[in-house]
Amino acid sequence: MSGPVIGVFDSGFGGLTVLRALVERLPQAEFVFLGDTARLPYGSKSQRTIARYAAESARFLVERQGAKSLVIACNTASALALDAIEAAVPVPVIGVIEPGAEAAAGQTKTGDVMVMATEATVASHAYAAACQRRGLHGIEKACPLLVPLVEEGWTDHAVTEQVVRIYLDEMLAEARAAGQQPDALVLGCTHYPLLRPVLERTVPPGVTVIDSAEATAQRVAIAMAGQAESRAAEAAGMPRIRCFATDSVAKFERLGSRFLGRPVGTVELIDLGG
Repeated sequence: MSGPVIGVFDSGFGGLTVLRALVERLPQAEFVFLGDTARLPYGSKSQRTIARYAAESARFLVERQGAKSLVIACNTASALALDAIEAAVPVPVIGVIEPGAEAAAGQTKTGDVMVMATEATVASHAYAAACQRRGLHGIEKACPLLVPLVEEGWTDHAVTEQVVRIYLDEMLAEARAAGQQPDALVLGCTHYPLLRPVLERTVPPGVTVIDSAEATAQRVAIAMAGQAESRAAEAAGMPRIRCFATDSVAKFERLGSRFLGRPVGTVELIDLGG
């Protein structure tokens, strides 16, 4: 007997790290993933355009694929379009920013948190606001070089470690100048979980690395009423995953398995319009 259908949406394929975490916690669920690869990057678009794109993707997953809940595995869409998505579909919607901030609140002892993210997410200050709502101080850092390094496959390369170290040093210097002592680092981009080993080697002692993909998956698992720990479906075989993309299917299939941790299978090309 199949489980609930969960729709997962990203502007590209980095959100497959969120799907990977979801599969580990909800093996009985059926997943439908959509990467709006024809219209990325969302970060260069206006908030109005991002909201329109995201709402169209959400309706595809709910109205045409039968998703009973949605996970917005895209930091930009979570920051700038969550309200529009919730208005567009009659199902529960969970983004990646609030769970990441909540996980940071549960880990930090100093109340000072660092966030590594893309330029668009940092410009939205969504993580800083989510931290502030929990009484935390959030220092956000745009790290534009990390996404191309991940997509190049340089996740454990000396160059990548050097870039990570430079970004961390800049954040720590900013924190010290503000009189803060950060003890948590939130990965505010769905590409960054692939860099977690490098980050954990590089952060100062006492700093916990928080994967917002894992935090989001845990939030979804709790919302799914206790299915988080079930492993019954694993004995029957692999969870059912269907993937769709609006462009670059070959690239999605080639790189997607790196993010998902298993073959993505055949990716179906769809057209959501301009």
